[in-house]
Amino acid sequence: MKPATKTDDNILTQVEEITTKIARARKAVGKVIFGQDPVIDKVLITLLCNGHALLVGVPGLAKTKLVETLGIVLGLDTNRVQFTPDLMPSDILGSEVLEEGAGGKRSFRFIKGPVFSQLLMADEINRASPRTQAALLQSMQEYHVTVAGERHNLPKPFHVLATQNPLEQEGTYPLPEAQLDRFMMQVDVPYPDIDSERRMLFETTDVDQYVPSAVLDADDLMACQRLVRRIPVGDSVVDAILDLVRAARPGEGDEDVTRWISWGPGPRASQALMLGVRARALIEGRMAPSIDDVTALAEPVLQHRMALTFAARAEGQTISGLIARLAAKMG
Repeated sequence: MKPATKTDDNILTQVEEITTKIARARKAVGKVIFGQDPVIDKVLITLLCNGHALLVGVPGLAKTKLVETLGIVLGLDTNRVQFTPDLMPSDILGSEVLEEGAGGKRSFRFIKGPVFSQLLMADEINRASPRTQAALLQSMQEYHVTVAGERHNLPKPFHVLATQNPLEQEGTYPLPEAQLDRFMMQVDVPYPDIDSERRMLFETTDVDQYVPSAVLDADDLMACQRLVRRIPVGDSVVDAILDLVRAARPGEGDEDVTRWISWGPGPRASQALMLGVRARALIEGRMAPSIDDVTALAEPVLQHRMALTFAARAEGQTISGLIARLAAKMG
């Protein structure tokens, strides 16, 4: 066995410190968002990986409240954009205005839009037109925007947490595949269990309600993000990630599964899993991820990067069911 080094000891110390901070953040968010611990963990994993998340759930499940609370607890500068059919790209990115100086000289000045924040909440993102949705593509991938030919860098860190209602489709525009792929995870928000809903009834209707405060700040979060990338990943976990992602592509995996898939995940899904399993191990205080981490993150990472064939829909197949079958083969 290779002897421990000073570098290993340093990483271990950092993991212990950051795990403690993340545990405090999880506890603070859990005092506001009841019965959604798995959802909170998945969103935290996304942020620890410097990624973006799409929250999908029916109205009234505290999706917006979750994003607001995370912004406060993590000490991030937060902006919210309510997506509507008449929303324009300039309403998100910003625009240039013509100003006249003291000497009568005219010049353009760029006024920043709400995208210039550390945490952008895109509420009901599928209600905006494809042109406006596309305005987020560059910012989500390249962390800068281009307006009138000029590049403007976004703050660090920069995250997009978008919400979407899966039921009401009238007046909405499906997100293009290129934009869906920019989201590290699609996090489905379920109904709370009865005990959590009972607690919610008392906590949210009482005179004295819990008000969250900052537990971390932007520098702490970026330190966590750097540490995530230093956590070692074993060969068996890397092989499990590659096997899972490649098995979800038509023509590469088990014909009994892939014949129902129209198109599957690309390399960005493998990258998301590689970072995600590290972050999941980190928030649980482990020094190395396992295959169980791959299984746990398979659905949120893959489901929005796959599509069913017409035959699959006719036969009642589901993306979740196919992913579960693929994950089960990993043992």
